[in-house]
Amino acid sequence: MKKTKQNVSVLFMLVSILFCVCLIAANVLETKQIQVGSISLTGGFIVFPISYIINDCVCEVWGFRKARLIIWTGFAMNFLFVTFGALCDLIPGAPYWNNQEGFHAIFGLAPRIAAASFVAFIAGSFINAYVMSRMKIRDGGRRFSARAILSTIAGESLDSIIFFPLALGGVVPMDELPILMMWQVILKTAYEVVALPITVRVVKAMKRHEGVDVYDNGVSYSIWKIFNVG
Repeated sequence: MKKTKQNVSVLFMLVSILFCVCLIAANVLETKQIQVGSISLTGGFIVFPISYIINDCVCEVWGFRKARLIIWTGFAMNFLFVTFGALCDLIPGAPYWNNQEGFHAIFGLAPRIAAASFVAFIAGSFINAYVMSRMKIRDGGRRFSARAILSTIAGESLDSIIFFPLALGGVVPMDELPILMMWQVILKTAYEVVALPITVRVVKAMKRHEGVDVYDNGVSYSIWKIFNVG
């Protein structure tokens, strides 16, 4: 049986690389606590919302199938990075090397936190892509700004609902978790709103460059059909 070749463009490849870099960078930056006004956040806030913006762009231009591909690619690359970091952290340092404590703080991600992060990322990213795709079909391609914001709210909400109880339940008081989750969703959505004028222009430029504007009519939303990219 002859297999049908499934190609991706150079632009899609570059966007996918940027997506993976943002996810890996977010993992490293999460180890630093930062202060925004009176709100405490992690350094990952600087870059992690960009992954949702990229997800929106990919789903809007190339459709759900290619968004599914980059989500799983990002997951795989992030998993490899965390695995390599954990293995290196376990290997004893040289006698003259005295930075083990700092290295461990960055790369010694607790298995519980890593697992919560991976599950939350997959769930949040896919619900973000699904909402974008369904709203685009419903609206006939209009109101990109509305679906970009609403999909982020859906994705970030699910991400927070999964991550915080799994990663921090029993560590952070249960009455504090909803507050943390709420601020994560609000601030990350605000990040997308601020970036929206740029996102709109980027999406238009991508569509012109690629000569495509995909609608996911009849597409399977199964998250497992990884290599069915159309």
